[in-house]
Amino acid sequence: MEKVVSLAKRRGFVFQSSEIYGGLNGCWDYGPLGVEMLNNLKQAWWRSMTFRDDVEGVDASILMHPKVWEASGHVANFTDPMVDCKQCKSRYRVDVLMDELNTKKKKDVLREMFPGQFDGQQPDEKIVAEFAARIATDETVAQAVRILACPNCGTKGSFTEARQFNLMFKTFVGPVEDSNNVVFLRPETAQGIFVNFLNVQSASRQKLPFGIAQIGKAFRNEINTKNFLFRTREFEQMEMQYFVKPGEEDRFFEYWREERMKWFLELGMKPENLQWHKHEKLAHYAKAAFDIEFKFPFGWGEVEGIHSRTNFDLSQHEQFSGKSLKYFDEQSKEKFVPYVIETSVGASRSFMAFLCASYDEEMVAGADGEAGEVRTVLHLHPKLAPMKAAILPLVNRDGMDDLARNLTKDLQKYFRVFYDDSGAIGRRYRRQDEIGTPYCFTVDSQTLTDQTVTVRERDSMKQERIAMSAVRDYLLERI
Repeated sequence: MEKVVSLAKRRGFVFQSSEIYGGLNGCWDYGPLGVEMLNNLKQAWWRSMTFRDDVEGVDASILMHPKVWEASGHVANFTDPMVDCKQCKSRYRVDVLMDELNTKKKKDVLREMFPGQFDGQQPDEKIVAEFAARIATDETVAQAVRILACPNCGTKGSFTEARQFNLMFKTFVGPVEDSNNVVFLRPETAQGIFVNFLNVQSASRQKLPFGIAQIGKAFRNEINTKNFLFRTREFEQMEMQYFVKPGEEDRFFEYWREERMKWFLELGMKPENLQWHKHEKLAHYAKAAFDIEFKFPFGWGEVEGIHSRTNFDLSQHEQFSGKSLKYFDEQSKEKFVPYVIETSVGASRSFMAFLCASYDEEMVAGADGEAGEVRTVLHLHPKLAPMKAAILPLVNRDGMDDLARNLTKDLQKYFRVFYDDSGAIGRRYRRQDEIGTPYCFTVDSQTLTDQTVTVRERDSMKQERIAMSAVRDYLLERI
């Protein structure tokens, strides 16, 4: 993980926010290459979700009427139990403490809480299953926390009693800071979709089933931020709520599960780095919930959730607003509140997952029996690569630089490309490998005579010559 973070900063993908002031924990800035890759990721998602007949897009306000969050349950229930270590003052979310226990520690907790029932001979799978089943209530979780050692200082039994902590950021509208002017920074983008359900349906004349997609910022005052971009206080979500007739939700739930896994695979994820995690413990309104998890360097972690949310959200907003959100089915001549299938992917987490998945260090053989060298390369899918191509004049004279600059200007009408005339050609190739540029086009002395260029492919490092006039079409076919 350290190597990925180092490359991200060195090459301008991600910087610590407010770094010259010591940084702000849990906040990150995307640099020149990072913002390009993030935009490519969002565009790939947007095209896959909305370039079809049955999904529309919205961009809802970050600030919403406070009753929205009362209706959704966030004001009352968007809390996490939190504990402090009395010894070192570290603060933790209780659920995170539980989730990060390895099998040995889970076994130790079970032995102490249930003497004589766990002798250490049980297989790991049974321990994990027993822990999930037995440490499931508030009472048993609290008992387990009293047994745990603090991950920071190692002191056992040092945690305070758990207390609830609301994760929403609060602010005020207008000049007066009182309870009548309280608003919240949205903790999720979904509610902006739900309150606009009828607006979108009416304006677009959509019929069920149809979806509404949105990309936008969300904010959560996390107790602990960690693992680079994995858990932050400000992040972007890419969400789609798909509205269906009651009784059809199971079919569309399976459809969207398949579609969303396919999206990650088509963008170059290896199947062995992805897995499904089924939620055994569901929210009171949910019928089913699965996560797509990626194998990060620190372990498996969620990148997307697919949820069958029934009609809870629309029904709540109907009740709290006093406005009907029922859909009229012209075919059956009946009114009903639609059920919802949700796909929710973290843009920041996906960015981090694709960065980790593509990072590689490989040995490259030297020429004429010389010792090889290690090259660092990002095997990013061309759709996600921040730069689609690099244009490299072999030398900065004899008209090669002029030809290279003209080619760059022509390609910049269609792609983000990079012009580089500094250093040996091999070193320039390595710089482009490290930022994931899929193709390098070299203008050399032969270009001056026959108007061809050398194209080098990043992953194989194979080279071929093509006509300079064919470069644009060459890229269009592959990006």
